[in-house]
Amino acid sequence: MGKVTGFLEIDRQDRKYKPAADRIRHYQEFVIPLSEDATRDQAARCMNCGIPFCHNGCPVNNQIPDWNDLVYHGDWEEASRNLHSTNNFPEFTGRVCPAPCEAACTLNLENVPVTIKTIECAIVDRAWENGWLRPELPERKTGKKVAVVGSGPAGLAAAQQLARAGHDVHVYEKFAKAGGLLRYGIPDFKMEKHLIDRRVAQMEPEGVTFHYGVHVGVDLSAKELVDGHDAVILAGGSEKPRDLPVPGRDLAGVHFAMEFLPQQNRRVGRENAGPEEPILASGKHVVVIGGGDTGSDCIGTSVRQGALSVTQLEIMPRPPEQEEKLTTWPYWPLKLRTSSSHQEGADRDFAVATKEIVGENGVVKAIKCVRVDSRMKEIPGTEFQLRADLVLLAMGFVSPIHEGMINELGVALDGRGNVAADTLAYKTSLDKVFSAGDMRRGQSLVVWAIREGRQAARAVDLFLMGSTDLPR
Repeated sequence: MGKVTGFLEIDRQDRKYKPAADRIRHYQEFVIPLSEDATRDQAARCMNCGIPFCHNGCPVNNQIPDWNDLVYHGDWEEASRNLHSTNNFPEFTGRVCPAPCEAACTLNLENVPVTIKTIECAIVDRAWENGWLRPELPERKTGKKVAVVGSGPAGLAAAQQLARAGHDVHVYEKFAKAGGLLRYGIPDFKMEKHLIDRRVAQMEPEGVTFHYGVHVGVDLSAKELVDGHDAVILAGGSEKPRDLPVPGRDLAGVHFAMEFLPQQNRRVGRENAGPEEPILASGKHVVVIGGGDTGSDCIGTSVRQGALSVTQLEIMPRPPEQEEKLTTWPYWPLKLRTSSSHQEGADRDFAVATKEIVGENGVVKAIKCVRVDSRMKEIPGTEFQLRADLVLLAMGFVSPIHEGMINELGVALDGRGNVAADTLAYKTSLDKVFSAGDMRRGQSLVVWAIREGRQAARAVDLFLMGSTDLPR
């Protein structure tokens, strides 16, 4: 490494946010990048571990010490080449990944990990600014035709890898634009959508054809799709939300998070928000049920829409402020995490179960709750009520939607209702049909979807050609 003692001499410094009072007035990104010199200093903190656990912490196995060293030496273009050798879309992960690589960093034993995510984002943003990321055309065409169902991160990664291998790739997306959860689930204030458009513009000359507004299993039969291609990758995501079976669930004003968030994303993207009744938090007391990232996104969106108050409820106990390093490192720890949306104005309550949703004239007015112990058992005498004009259910996703394509194909499912396929061949129970991403593994991170898309592309290339040069 160029700066062997960098981790001793340089303090950790990360990106900061613009003031909450300013950023809640718009839906644009608000992270302030580090300067080039500051980024170089942060890269110098990488300590050249004998065993770089960040490699294992990163699902796409980014060669983190290598590109940290390249940034330190000012070779940004080579750093970009190295980064893109393992990750097709580092501008996505550099914005929305929770950075398990930083949790695995040796310096995290002292709570000062290398700012890996920030450096990754700086590399790819600089690469785009300097025109280093051009379409990579295949040396030859194979004559094989591959269909990818779904244009989320798994589908996009698989499509790009297969197109660069010379296959004729067709992506079928039921919505009006590519991106899947990246576009319609993640708010623009976390990741602006021109980043997706820019990648689509790169992929089209590489040999990827996008078919928008085509819902496989509805607009196009699954059998017709399979018959018309040499291989098919199912990458449609995990879209069936976990419901809340309590009295009052059917009241007006109770919605799934993924009914609420896509509407606002479409408004920001100047798309038709759809025929559904607008779901707006303006002037309302909002209760978000579910303590994960989706719930956090509901908070930030509600605040920007002008909610009077936002309360987030989580049934799990409040996590510790700090993990016990010697028992958790280098694995992803359970600890209290405060997002930028939480900082913008939300009350959080833990170990709370919802007993009933109360309404008046068919419209939600409050929710009845009770506190629970560590075994999820109700604690007598702890019942309370919260005012609620809008209730957003953000309790995760249980499986892909089976109605339509999956039922028509008759593909085998695993015990959780996901499409059954292993992580070596990614092959389903049907000949020439593969699956990757959340549709196969269940609800997960964008970075895991990219990994699975890349690995599934390699499996498909091997299946079609008998050999492959694509990386795992």
